[in-house]
Amino acid sequence: MGCRRTDCLAKPLSGLFEKLGSLVGSCPFYFFVIPVLLSAALSGGFIFLKDREDNDLEQQFTPTKGPSKATRAFIRENFPYNDSMFSGDRLYDKGNFASLIAVSTDNSNVLANPAFEDIIRLNNKILNITVDDGRLGFNELCAKANGECVSNVILEIVGANEANQTSINYPVSTFRSSSVCMGSVLGGVITDASDSVISARAVKLFYYLENQGSASEASKSWLRGFKALLSDETDSKHTDVSYYTSKSKQEEIDSHTTDGFPLFLITYASAITFSVISCLRLDNVRNKVWVAVFGVFSSGLAVLSSFGLLLYIGVPFVITVANSPFLILGIGLNNMFIMVSDWQHTNVEDPVPKRMAHTYKEAIMSITITAVTDVLKFSIGVKSDFPSVQSFCLYTSASIMFCYVYTITFFGAFLALNGRREASNRHWLTCVKIPSDNPDDCSEMYNICCVGGDYDKNTGAEKKQPASNFFKDYYGPFLIKPWVKAAVIFLYLVYLTISIYGCFHVQQGIELNDLAADKSHVTIFNKKDRQHFSDYGPSVMVIVSEEFPYWDETKRFQLHGCIEDFTRLHFVDKDVYTSWLDSYLSYGQERYLNLDDKDEFLKNLFHFFDLYPFLKQDVNLTGDAIFASRFFIQTVDITNASMEMEMLHVLRTTASRCRAASLSVYNQKFIFMDQYDVVVSSTIKNVGVITAVMLVVSLLLIPNPICSLWVTCSIGSVTAGVTGFMVLWDVSLDSISMIIFTVCIGFTVDFSAHISYAFVSSSKQSPDDKAVDALSNLGYPILQGALSTILGVSVLATSKFHTFRTFFKLFFLVMLIGMVHGLVFIPIFLTSISCCSDKDESEDKKLKISKL
Repeated sequence: MGCRRTDCLAKPLSGLFEKLGSLVGSCPFYFFVIPVLLSAALSGGFIFLKDREDNDLEQQFTPTKGPSKATRAFIRENFPYNDSMFSGDRLYDKGNFASLIAVSTDNSNVLANPAFEDIIRLNNKILNITVDDGRLGFNELCAKANGECVSNVILEIVGANEANQTSINYPVSTFRSSSVCMGSVLGGVITDASDSVISARAVKLFYYLENQGSASEASKSWLRGFKALLSDETDSKHTDVSYYTSKSKQEEIDSHTTDGFPLFLITYASAITFSVISCLRLDNVRNKVWVAVFGVFSSGLAVLSSFGLLLYIGVPFVITVANSPFLILGIGLNNMFIMVSDWQHTNVEDPVPKRMAHTYKEAIMSITITAVTDVLKFSIGVKSDFPSVQSFCLYTSASIMFCYVYTITFFGAFLALNGRREASNRHWLTCVKIPSDNPDDCSEMYNICCVGGDYDKNTGAEKKQPASNFFKDYYGPFLIKPWVKAAVIFLYLVYLTISIYGCFHVQQGIELNDLAADKSHVTIFNKKDRQHFSDYGPSVMVIVSEEFPYWDETKRFQLHGCIEDFTRLHFVDKDVYTSWLDSYLSYGQERYLNLDDKDEFLKNLFHFFDLYPFLKQDVNLTGDAIFASRFFIQTVDITNASMEMEMLHVLRTTASRCRAASLSVYNQKFIFMDQYDVVVSSTIKNVGVITAVMLVVSLLLIPNPICSLWVTCSIGSVTAGVTGFMVLWDVSLDSISMIIFTVCIGFTVDFSAHISYAFVSSSKQSPDDKAVDALSNLGYPILQGALSTILGVSVLATSKFHTFRTFFKLFFLVMLIGMVHGLVFIPIFLTSISCCSDKDESEDKKLKISKL
C-alpha cells in the first residue's frame, strides 16, 4: 500500500518555478540588470555604518531583562552615589578608572627595591598626566573621599612600613586606624604564620576619576593619556606592566568591525577560487568558470543589498553581524552548485527557456525548502533576550531573503546568458564561435584550446564530471551494500554515543577578554589578573530590599542568621565582611545604648553616621523607617567563568532561602554573568524552534512524511554531534557561541533536505536505486558546497579575535558533520523505508482494480 503524500504545496510551486525559469530564460537581461541596480541603490546605506554601530557590551551582550539589571535599578534608587565619599566597593556601574598590574620580572618581591622603585616612578608619571592644555591633572579629575583623592593605599602602606620597619598583614591590614583589604591589590602573596606578608609577586593600582558633568569629557581625555603613557612605557626594567582602562574593552570590541572586513575579502576571494576550480571544464564551450564567479557575486550582492537596506532604516550594526556574510556565502554557494548540477542534467539541444524551466522546477524547489526554514528560524530569533542576537537575526534574515531572490533572478539570468553562449557553441573566454569536432588539418593545441561543445549523445545532457560519475558508479553502489549499511549504522551509533557523552561535559561561561584581540592590552591585563589576583574575587553586596525593623532583636537575630549563611559559603571569606549593622551594634554597646528600642535606634544612628560617613551610604533611612540596607561579603578563589557561574547561582539560592527578609545580591560583574541562566535555555529553545519549523516546511514541500521526519531528526543528530565535539575543541557555551551555534545548526538542514528531496523525487523504483540516483545528482554539489564553505571560513581561524575563531570552529564542525549526514547517514536511513512514488501509487491502484 502506498504512503500518504503530504506535499500539498510542492506540485503547484514546482509548476510556478517552471514558468519562472522559462521567463528568466526568455528575458535574462532584465533579471540580471535589475538586481545590480537595486544593489547599487541600497549599498548607499553603508554611509550610515559608523552611525549605526552599537557594540556597547552591556546593552548588546547581556539579557535585556536580566535580574541583575533590576537589582542595579533598585540600588541606584536607594543608594545613590555620594560624590564626596567615593568608595570602589559601592560602585554599581564600572565608572571611570584606569588600572595597572606590575609583576616582578625575576620572581622577586615586587614590594622590595628595585621593583618597588619602578612602581613608584611609574605612579609619579601617571599622577603628572595633564589634559586641557595642562590645566587639568589627576588631582583635579580624581574621585574624592573626604575632600582628598582616593589614592592607592598599598603604596602608602609599603612606604610607611619601610620607614617604621613594621609588617603588612594579608588579606586585611590596618592603616590609619582603618581596615584595608589587600586581597584585591596584592597578588602571589607569601605570608608567615602570623599572616604577615613575606613577599608578593604582583601589585595592582587603581586610578578612579570623576564621571559626572563637565569632568566626564576631561576624564576620558586623561584615560587616553594614561593609555598612551603605558603603551610607550620602557623605563620599568624590573617589573612587567600591563594596563587597562574603563574604556579599553569597548575600544577593542569596536575594532572587530575593521578586523572583519579584510577577512571578508579574503574569504570571498578563496570562495571564488575554489568555485572556479570546481566548475572548471576541459570543454571550451561547457566551461562554467564565469558561472562560478557570478555565483559568488550573487552572494556578495545579497549582503550588500540587505545590509544597506537595514542600515538605511536604522537597525543597529553589532559585532555579531560581521559573521553573517560568511553564512550567506555558504548558502549562496550551495544554491549555485545545485542549480549548475540541475542545469547540466537538461538536454543541450533544447532551447534555453526550456532548459531553464527544467532547472528551476528541480533546483529552486529544493532551495526554497532551506530558504524558508532559515528565514523563519532567524525571524523567530528577533525575540531573543540578547539585543546582539536580535540584530544578527534581522541582518541574516534579510540577507537570506535577498540571497534567495538574487539566486532566482541575478544568478539564474547569468546562467541563461551562459546557456545562450553554449547554445551557439561559443568559446567560454572569447565568445567566438568554435567547431564542435576536431578539424583534421589543425594542430593538437588548436583542438585543445579552440574546440568544444561535446555532450552525451545517449542522454542529450552534458557529460558528467568524473566526481559525479564517482558518486553514481562507485560510491552509491558501494554505500547500499548490506555489510556497508551495517557498518554505517554501527559507526553512527558510536558517533551518537560520543556526542551525547560530550554534551554532558560542555563548559559554560564567557571570559570578557575573549571579546578583545589576543595580544591586546585588555587580554594581557585580564590574564595577569586571573593569574595573580584570583585568590580574591569580587566584593558582593547583600541587599535587604524591603523595610525591616532592625531594632527588633528577634528579627535582627534572624537576619544575622541569613547573613551568616553567606559567610559560611566555601567561596566567601568569613573574615572580610562589612556590616553597618554590626558596627552600629558595637558602637551602641560601647556607649551602653538600648538599640532594641526603635526611637533610641533611630536617634543615635545619625551620630553614628557622622563618625563613619562611608557606612551612611549603606542605609536608606527615610523618616522613621529603613527601607533598604546593604552589607558586603568578599568572594575568594574565583578562577574562571565556570566558577563565576556557580558562585552567582549559589549566592542567589542562599538569598532566596532567607525567610527573615527579602535579600538580593549584586556586583557590577553580575550584569554580564546573568547570561549564564539564559544561554542554555535559549539554545535549547532555538534548536527546538528550528526543528519544529523544519518539520512543518518539510511536510508541506517534501512528498513523503517519513522522509520529512528523517530530515527533522538529522537536526537533532547534528546538534548532538556539534555540542559534543565542542568539548574537544575547547569551545564554551556563551552568548557569542550560542549565536554561532544556532546559525550553524540551522544551516545543517540544507544537506539533509537536498538529499531527501532528491531521493523522494527520483523516478527509480527501489529505495536503493533512489539513494544512488540522489547521490549521483546531488552528491558532488553537496561536497562542493561544503568544501568551498569550509575553505572560505578557514581564513577566520587566523583571526586575532576569539569571536571569529569560534565561528570557524563551529562552522567547520557543522559543515563536516552535516556533510557526513547528507552523504552517508541520511541515504542509509532513507533506504530503510519504502518511500512511495506516483508510479507506485498508480500500480497499487491497478492491482486493487484487478483484484476487484
